[in-house]
Amino acid sequence: MSNPANWRTLGAFLRARREALSPEDAGLPPGAGQRRVKGLRRAEVAQLASISIEYYTRLEQGRVRASAAVLDTLIRALRLDEDAQRYVYELADRTDDQPQPTRLRGTAQPAMRRLLDRLEGTPAIVLGRCLEILAWNEAAVALYLDFGALPVNERNYLRLMFLHPGFRALHREWEYDARAALGTVRLESAKNPGDAVLTQLVGELSMKDDDFRVWWAQQQLSGRYEGIKRYQHPLVGELNLDVDTWNSPDGSGQRLMMLSAEPASSSGDALRILTSWHETEHPSHLAKPPPNH
Repeated sequence: MSNPANWRTLGAFLRARREALSPEDAGLPPGAGQRRVKGLRRAEVAQLASISIEYYTRLEQGRVRASAAVLDTLIRALRLDEDAQRYVYELADRTDDQPQPTRLRGTAQPAMRRLLDRLEGTPAIVLGRCLEILAWNEAAVALYLDFGALPVNERNYLRLMFLHPGFRALHREWEYDARAALGTVRLESAKNPGDAVLTQLVGELSMKDDDFRVWWAQQQLSGRYEGIKRYQHPLVGELNLDVDTWNSPDGSGQRLMMLSAEPASSSGDALRILTSWHETEHPSHLAKPPPNH
């Protein structure tokens, strides 16, 4: 039987973690002016967890029992480690619903970051299990867009493929690339059918894009990222880039996607011009989130 005293303890814990987390750590812009509260505001946590501020306020006040789905989104929003994950499920009396604790999904693994740092002039992105865009380099910003300018919950490769007009227009073979990305996420859905992040992503895309809704219902499958991607870039024109991926061996499900071209080819020349121009025009551009992002 649920214990309201535990709800109040959980609420106090959530508040403490909220106050200890900076906007930058949570993937939010710091905002202008002096902040009146330590850490994140309630509204910011509610936004990150995709719940109403009224419901989150009741959670902090210990007036309502959190559902397993809400706990999962709060774990991600507040960047809770494995011990904290177990603690909040116990306080909410949801241990039977608790998935296997996992490493933080919103943070690229250290090995991935080291590889990313070495890839100057080569567009590269660290992707999570559901194609969350966890980290990137300057060359990826030059090729695609400024991921750091997007709200953290919109930094998803599949979401951008279907809902971002500029990202979509960049792909000369958009349908092929979109179906491949969709198939990769479907494979993940078979491994983790109750995943709250995936459920929310699929629900949003099904409502907002007819192609996604139809293709998802067709049980599209694909786990391949290797091959060639063909782009039409507004600054340098056609780019035919080889795609290679490196899967992290630590069980996190993260992968590093790299795009390159033969140095002496027209695409190689265009890519070099594009990245050089970006470095000249944006010398202080923050392409990658800070380490605790």
